[in-house]
Amino acid sequence: MLPWTALGLALGLRLALARGAERGPPASAPQGDLLLLLDSSASVSHYEFFRVREFLGQLVALLPLGPGALRASLVHVGSQPYAEFPFDQHSSGRAVQGAIRAAAQRMGDTNTGLALAYAKEHLFSAAVGARPGVPKVLVWVTDGGSSDPVGPPMQELKDLGVTVFIVSTGRGNLLELSAAASSPAEKHLHFVDVDDLHIIAPELRGSILGAMRPQQLHVSEVTSSGFRLAWPPLLTTDSGYYVLELVPSAKQDAPRRQQLPGNATGWTWAGLAPDSDYDVALWPESNVHLLRPQHLRVRTLPGEAAGAPAAEWGARGGAPAAGLPPAEAAGPQRIVVSHARPRSLRVSWAPGPGAAALGYRVELGPLRGGAVQRVQVPAGRNSTTLQGLAPGTAYLVTVTAAFRAGRERALSAKACTPAGERSRAPRPAPPPGG
Repeated sequence: MLPWTALGLALGLRLALARGAERGPPASAPQGDLLLLLDSSASVSHYEFFRVREFLGQLVALLPLGPGALRASLVHVGSQPYAEFPFDQHSSGRAVQGAIRAAAQRMGDTNTGLALAYAKEHLFSAAVGARPGVPKVLVWVTDGGSSDPVGPPMQELKDLGVTVFIVSTGRGNLLELSAAASSPAEKHLHFVDVDDLHIIAPELRGSILGAMRPQQLHVSEVTSSGFRLAWPPLLTTDSGYYVLELVPSAKQDAPRRQQLPGNATGWTWAGLAPDSDYDVALWPESNVHLLRPQHLRVRTLPGEAAGAPAAEWGARGGAPAAGLPPAEAAGPQRIVVSHARPRSLRVSWAPGPGAAALGYRVELGPLRGGAVQRVQVPAGRNSTTLQGLAPGTAYLVTVTAAFRAGRERALSAKACTPAGERSRAPRPAPPPGG
């Protein structure tokens, strides 16, 4: 039993912490808008929805939410998007956590693309009150599928400078989710079982804070023809302006210059050459104080080789190709994992309609990181047995179908090996004389 003095100190400390939480984050806390996109459709079971809702509540509970710091909003994905609360409704992490836990599942179709378009028009737009000049982050938690296209509206959000984190509960198209997440995908895309979401919460929370508090000029959304630059607010409209310089490594290409107002925090360069180095310089020109220029070197991605020989399909990366002809657009439709043993399992898939695939690539790697096993499967077959696995381990399986001209389509699913070999009971000894 605590003495009265110790008990009083403990109660006083608890009261002080509570008052500190009510006052909000310190003045040095980062500013930004955090949008939580929650799959609330009928494809998510009530148990999964409950687990994801608890995960999001834990995620925001320790973030510095409040006026002049981070703000959060929650949007449901269903037949129609539904905003549970806008950015300016709650002013503390505790209030946001309570609102998330009170959210009810909406059901309906999984129209994620529609919800992303809604977020752009009604939440992230400055015309409806979004704060200009502060970082913006989207955290999309999904069971892996969508009833409508996600790529175009997601790209529009990226073009606004939104950093996209995706948490998939173990299903869905790995390649499409990698393309939807911000670059590099390995830092912005998480595949995790719904019961293990708490494991990634500290890392994801740190990544969100890092995206909200950029310390210097940095690059994102690198493609074969351009990239996006972002930097922290160093000036204001009244204190100066920026000069942005782009110098290609190829001497035959002329440098580019762009002057931007003092309240700018980003710029997108387009029309660049693929697989090329560019030196970027940001010059803050201020009449108030001296600011050093910031420099960065960026290399664009290689361009897609048109008309590549079909026999080389297994050597190239698996980025989903846009604009596939209808006959070639359908990859594997369903993945089935069977004959699971502690060190092996069998993977089967249903080929998609349309043109026959030239072959398949099956990739399997542990969900928590490790070596990836790859197997080539010839055309006409739709199953393979993977061996040499670890007992009691969750894996991500990706089946990629190859079509003409290097086109690829893929589907991913989660697979688990049993914990260990079953021990066999010893056979009874034969009776004497038997």
